[in-house]
Amino acid sequence: MIKHIVMWRLKDHAEGADKATNAARIIALLQSLNGRIEGLRHLEVGRNFADSEFAADLVLYSELDSREALAHYQQHPEHQAVAKLVSAMVSDRRVVDYELGDD
Repeated sequence: MIKHIVMWRLKDHAEGADKATNAARIIALLQSLNGRIEGLRHLEVGRNFADSEFAADLVLYSELDSREALAHYQQHPEHQAVAKLVSAMVSDRRVVDYELGDD
């Protein structure tokens, strides 16, 4: 199983809206992918509540069947459409992908 984690810092204003509005929009868009892409087992998005200079604003946590499923998810047209919208609202992005072994 693959764990795919992405963290974003959002722009204060983007796409005609403030950070809070865009955070809610991103959460809804990403969560709408649940159950729509083969190989994507689970996806959740959380909004940070801690006030820290080191904190990201949003985090995506997802589980996928395999590396191939991750590649399929990343290239899927629905994911690509969401990613394009999200990229216009973020100032910084970090990603971690790791695989859980069978041991």
